[in-house]
Amino acid sequence: MSYRIDVLLFNKFETLDVFGPVEIFGNLQDDFELNFISSDGGLVESSQKVRVETSLYTRDENIEKILFVPGGSGTREKVNDDNFINFIGNMVKESKYIISVCTGSALLSKAGILNGKRATTNKRSFKWVTEQNEDVLWVKEARWVKDGNIYTSSGVSAGIDMTLGFIEDLIGKEKALEISRSIEYFWNEDSNYDPFSKIYG
Repeated sequence: MSYRIDVLLFNKFETLDVFGPVEIFGNLQDDFELNFISSDGGLVESSQKVRVETSLYTRDENIEKILFVPGGSGTREKVNDDNFINFIGNMVKESKYIISVCTGSALLSKAGILNGKRATTNKRSFKWVTEQNEDVLWVKEARWVKDGNIYTSSGVSAGIDMTLGFIEDLIGKEKALEISRSIEYFWNEDSNYDPFSKIYG
């Protein structure tokens, strides 16, 4: 089965949150089509001044969709943008899987998508993120968390580990290991291994 990954970008997104996972998905072009989107389309700039051309979101009932939401300092503004939060909520209804990295889970939680579900986030920003919605079962110690069709990860590089875990669940462990070797990345396969929760605890 082929999936379209709607990578939701906004100004001041975290570069590695996006392009770590994109590197992995890009190794599976027969399975995943990368689609960079934003609420208004056009150029979007990361916190590191990387500029990405984005499209508008399009509904397509003939393809399975995955919504990918990164974190970054821009989430601090976006959690209070009702139109943006509603935009996420509407896309979630049409997505088979929902994936967030780092503080991207703050945006999902604000939209009510994580209510009653287990989720995690960047441990350095844990207090701020968890304050956005207390109806989420926030997991303090986890590299990433899977609850049904929703995957959330800890900070920045944790998104790479989570994406490989997602590939393992969808396609198989051998494929995840093959990709990690091809990009010379030591995959942390244990979703519960989270030394940063202690560092920032």
